[in-house]
Amino acid sequence: MLPAPASARPCPRIIASMAPHSHSAARLARLLALLCCLAALASSLAPSSPRLLAQSQAQRVVQGKVVGSSGAGIKGATVFLKDGRTLAVKSYIAADDGSFRFGQVPPSSDCQLWAEFAGKKSAVKNISSFDSRTEFNITLKIDTAK
Repeated sequence: MLPAPASARPCPRIIASMAPHSHSAARLARLLALLCCLAALASSLAPSSPRLLAQSQAQRVVQGKVVGSSGAGIKGATVFLKDGRTLAVKSYIAADDGSFRFGQVPPSSDCQLWAEFAGKKSAVKNISSFDSRTEFNITLKIDTAK
């Protein structure tokens, strides 16, 4: 048999450059299989419902009313919320009817709540991190009698 003419033989450079591609296709297939396995694992570890996820990240709401001796709301009273873990203090100026609201209170820390008005202070109310409620309605009473 006669040797193939030079033009009919594949160039060694082309054959050499094609060989790694056959290995990279197998590598790509293995990588895709690994990614599919990881995606399946991640989905099995994720919470089964969006509601469950929301519950695990739920923030608490602390709201209520500042009232005087007569039971009427005190407009302009300053309400304080102290985070027992970070020691950060948030304040809120009570509305016309004495109402206040603190949103996004972290459930992982104990809190103290009190109000002040005209140099007088209410009793301190404590909110425990062990209390599983997400909403607290608290009335703070300030002795306004003269």
